[in-house]
Order: sequence, then C-alpha cells, then structure tokens
Amino acid sequence: MIEYTNNINDINESMLQGFFVGWLDAPSPTTHMDILKNSYCVWLAVDTSTNKVVGFINATSDGFLSAYIPLLEVLPEYQNKGIGAQLVMRMLESLNHLYMVDLLCDKPLQAYYAKRGMTPATGAIIRNYNCIK
Repeated sequence: MIEYTNNINDINESMLQGFFVGWLDAPSPTTHMDILKNSYCVWLAVDTSTNKVVGFINATSDGFLSAYIPLLEVLPEYQNKGIGAQLVMRMLESLNHLYMVDLLCDKPLQAYYAKRGMTPATGAIIRNYNCIK
C-alpha cells in the first residue's frame, strides 16, 4: 500500500535507495536526505509493505510570493501507477497560497504537468554537474 506524507522525521537514508535514475553523477542518499530536510515543502510516497520511499517531490520557496519545484521522482518499478500525479497534486495544494509556482522540465514532460494544471513556459538554466555530491 502507498501512503503519502509530508513528514520526513521518520525517513532515513536507507529508505532513499534507487533515485536519480539516469543522472550522470547522482546525489548520494545522504545528499538526498539533506535536500529533503532543507526544502520548503516535501511530499513522499512510501510503500508500507517495504517501508521504502518510492516517490518524492520537493519545493523551495520564500514562503510569501514564489516557489520552485526542482525534483519529482518515482522509482521505475512504481511508475505509471498515479504516484507522480498524486505527489504533484499534493504539492500544488500545499503551495496554493503563493502567487507563483515554477517548475522547469524537458519539453516532452510539459504535457504531463499541463494535465495537472500547470502552463508550459520557456526558461533558462545552468547546470554545474561538478557540484553534485
């Protein structure tokens, strides 16, 4: 059974295995835990039968005007089961008091987020791949 929570107090690094699939230099579980701890808002999908985090989404924010959603991931074996959609919905509800919520993604993913009420937009990025721990 999948349970959704925004409480990271019961989460530990051993529950965060297998994420960042396809990344050239994936963050370690320690860094992943630090990302979650330092986020403005986090939602997790936990498989209660294995006590493993199978999906997560996080946001950074000033808490008054804007937020940015940098990461949404669902483990490959749990994809296409509505977990990502649930995580996005819960995050957008958590951030609905803010004027702007931004998310950058590759063009093929824009339709996914559009189905969840977001509007495709143009952006610009810098990636410093040597900064990942």
